[in-house]
Amino acid sequence: MHRRPSLFKACVFLFAASAAAVGVAQAADSKLDSVLARGKLIVGTGSTNAPWHFQGADGKLQGFDIDIGRMVAKGLFNDPSKVEFVVQSSDARIPNLLTDKVDMSCQFITVTASRAQQVAFTLPYYREGVGLLLPNNSKYKEIEDLQAGGDSVTVAVLQNVYAEELVHQALPKAKVDQYDSVDLMYQAVNSGRADAAATDQSSVKYLMVQNPGRYRSPAYAWSPQTYACAVKRGDQDWLNFVNTTLHEAMTGVEFPTYAASFKQWFGVDLPSPAIGFPIEFK
Repeated sequence: MHRRPSLFKACVFLFAASAAAVGVAQAADSKLDSVLARGKLIVGTGSTNAPWHFQGADGKLQGFDIDIGRMVAKGLFNDPSKVEFVVQSSDARIPNLLTDKVDMSCQFITVTASRAQQVAFTLPYYREGVGLLLPNNSKYKEIEDLQAGGDSVTVAVLQNVYAEELVHQALPKAKVDQYDSVDLMYQAVNSGRADAAATDQSSVKYLMVQNPGRYRSPAYAWSPQTYACAVKRGDQDWLNFVNTTLHEAMTGVEFPTYAASFKQWFGVDLPSPAIGFPIEFK
């Protein structure tokens, strides 16, 4: 006699079918699929902060963040030009993700635990810190020389409530002069009113690239912070794809492209990734 399936077996079947349907729906709704179908990547970024994102003489966006966006576009379409950049203010970096105006934000976003509650961060692509810019002919060479100079050393810094505390983390006895703009801060160094300027190390390196032989910088840097791109939470496929692209740009087949960009904007020759056991797992 033919037996009907038990109630238990029927429930198991229905649960499995439902799970499979949810999985298919989730895959169909992935940002990765929608971007591929659209034929271009949309990246939120800025336009006024060299060397990260700024307009060149031709009016086109350029900078390290722009190059990162192009690397992701190449991973998607094998064509780095298939990307649209949406210029946004810094306070729009997260809202534009949450409202799907952009597929990802790449705009020197500092990773914090509070922001990670709102967006999903990718692998970090740069570690920022505070560095010192000195005239090339400065009598001070390394951080130890500046520390030994005590209160005879004057450091220019952009005005903010933490400026003096930040400088004194590295140079406890230095005099701190605060300026309203970055240009005035650099002018203080150029005129000799300040012995050094304290600012983002990426800005220090970029200024040295733009003015070869005019400035130097001690090897020491402090106050680290992590830069990563951000995507909307809840889409693991999309996050995995962007992470894979960034990982291989920094360690694998696309390393020459990443290294060339790093050299262009920061003047640093990156060592080639070691062959053999992946160093990220050591």
